Amino acid sequence: MDKKKILFLGLTFPPIDKNTNLYTDLMYAFHEMGHEVTVIAPDEEDRKSSELVIEHEIRVLRVPTLALFGKNKIVKGLSNILLSNQYKRAFKRHGLTADFDTIIIPTPPITLIDFAVWIKKKSKAKLYLILRDIFPQNAVDLDMMKKGGIIYNYFRKKEKKLYDQSDSIGCMSPANIEFVKKHNPEVAVSKLHLLPNWEKIHEWPQNQDEKALRKKYGLENRIIAIFGGNVGIPQRVENIIFLAEQCQELKDLVFFIVGRGTEKDKIRALIADRKINNVILKDNLPRKDYNDVLALADIGLISLNQDFTIPNFPSKVNAYYCFKKPVLASVDVNTDFGSVQEEIGAGFWSPAGDTEAFKKNLLQLYSDLELRKTMGENGYKYMKEHLTPEKACLTILGR
Repeated sequence: MDKKKILFLGLTFPPIDKNTNLYTDLMYAFHEMGHEVTVIAPDEEDRKSSELVIEHEIRVLRVPTLALFGKNKIVKGLSNILLSNQYKRAFKRHGLTADFDTIIIPTPPITLIDFAVWIKKKSKAKLYLILRDIFPQNAVDLDMMKKGGIIYNYFRKKEKKLYDQSDSIGCMSPANIEFVKKHNPEVAVSKLHLLPNWEKIHEWPQNQDEKALRKKYGLENRIIAIFGGNVGIPQRVENIIFLAEQCQELKDLVFFIVGRGTEKDKIRALIADRKINNVILKDNLPRKDYNDVLALADIGLISLNQDFTIPNFPSKVNAYYCFKKPVLASVDVNTDFGSVQEEIGAGFWSPAGDTEAFKKNLLQLYSDLELRKTMGENGYKYMKEHLTPEKACLTILGR
């Protein structure tokens, strides 16, 4: 394959030596395949001005921005609106040349489309959209935005421009493809194709002291159901808390929840108010510590808000696959995540809000070690065959 010049415009791209996510894994895979990669991403070091740096042999332009995450919706909205111009100014300031072959942008956000189109015209590059967030409809689903309002119409216009200007659109699942087709009939069907979430297959933790680790986190003699990730409105972690409340008679079962988000305080208060004693709530752990606990865990938990009309597909499931954990999911009925789990044989799902069905599925995994092992192996095998960053790179470049 010919060497390509690739530009990635992202919202979340942590310094690779400190942390990784699906986009750092993807860009590093492109780099290892011999392509020339440039990334433009928000600053994470409190820089006073933009800076062009080399991170693990990848050129990254770090741009200071307003707060892109947090509870203040007004600041988040303004930050996203300003992002395109901030990236453009930094690009010009550092004298970068618009000579790319492929421009890759993921959602969120959708507001980077203006900068992406500017680069596309200058470099005559192909624009590839990784569609991971169907906005603004997801905000409408969660009562964060009124459909038909001024703000909605502004972002809906950006969304339509995003689809129109993209040469290819990679969607997480078949249901996502059908959703875009149904609600955006003007989009050429030829642009739409499957690009499942991916994750690098990590090395298993070596030589960890399991007894010490269990003692450190209060997990001695426990079967561990783990949730790791954002604790926000989309995840509706209340689904897991209500399940835990109904499982307090299982004295050797613990729900280990790791992450931060806008709903974290609400979840903490819910646990205290209901005097639920089988939940351990932690803020973000260092990647190694989280992986160490995940390696010990018995069940991986997924939760999605039941109000979604868009078919979300949670990327955190890949971490569970990687560590051979069976998946227990509580999800909205519009996603095809559950049917995919059934097809793979990697776990169980129930409709979000149905605690009785959620518990019934949990008890199947809780009581059957061999079933947990089989489902964990099924997910791992599927991931190795279909969900690696290298597979994603080939899909993107093949369009």
